[in-house]
Amino acid sequence: MKMKKLVLIDGNALIHRAYHALPPLKTKKGQLVNAVYGFVSILFRVIKELKPAYLAATFDLAEPTFRNVEYKEYKAKRVKPPQELYDQIPLIKEIVRALDIPIYEKKGFEADDVIGTIVQKTKDKKIKNIIITGDLDALQLVDRQTEVYVSQKGIKDMVIYNPAMVKKRYGLAPEQTVDFKGLRGDPSDNIPGIAGIGQKTALDLIKKFGSLKKLYQDLEGSDLNPKLKARLLEYKEDAFFSQYLATIKKDVAIDFNLKKCRWEKFNQSKAIKLLKKLEFNSLIKRLSEIQ
Repeated sequence: MKMKKLVLIDGNALIHRAYHALPPLKTKKGQLVNAVYGFVSILFRVIKELKPAYLAATFDLAEPTFRNVEYKEYKAKRVKPPQELYDQIPLIKEIVRALDIPIYEKKGFEADDVIGTIVQKTKDKKIKNIIITGDLDALQLVDRQTEVYVSQKGIKDMVIYNPAMVKKRYGLAPEQTVDFKGLRGDPSDNIPGIAGIGQKTALDLIKKFGSLKKLYQDLEGSDLNPKLKARLLEYKEDAFFSQYLATIKKDVAIDFNLKKCRWEKFNQSKAIKLLKKLEFNSLIKRLSEIQ
């Protein structure tokens, strides 16, 4: 039996990609809409090419997540995007709702955690999960039932990650990527890892032992360099805390209903009215391609 596709949109990741990829497009009234245009353009292309049976969107909320609460430095070094990017998010959500695409979000959690939870909830169903994102953090969710499509260059090129592709690029299985981050950390999210452990050492250790847990179980009797052993023992707590921060939650309390995600006909007149208001005439012409 052919598996039906559930496409999950990582809203904030695509908004950031679109905003930085496109010039500052404005309406005649001077309203900046480049992120809106880019996001909707990606969404239309994804629907046209993938022909999903189910479709849902997720977004981050403004409130701090549990990671920020437990580790104040989480993502602290990121340059805060300009307000003009945030101002476009309500417009994007309005269009998503106009297309009758359900939005899932949860206070205290990131969109990744909501996506991870939805993926977990479909494990017993004949569903092919396709995550559309610009964030490589989602690679830990890849398995035989789940692929990640990463928008990397601008808003057009997508790199598709299945288990074989993750292994080819990183030399690790998808689930091992969080073990790697436990040792190496993640500079983009300001996750510390173990001071002095670089990418090569972290990769070699996970390949050798299989997981962070197994590394520490077998550490005492291993043939590792004594200095490396000592460092690993000294920063053991940091390693497991970093792994914890990097791990996407799969048990967020959301009211997910697969039937409500069924991609069917939407109110085209409502969508056209909204796209006209934003002067997205080229996107109006593309509505017929996704209906």
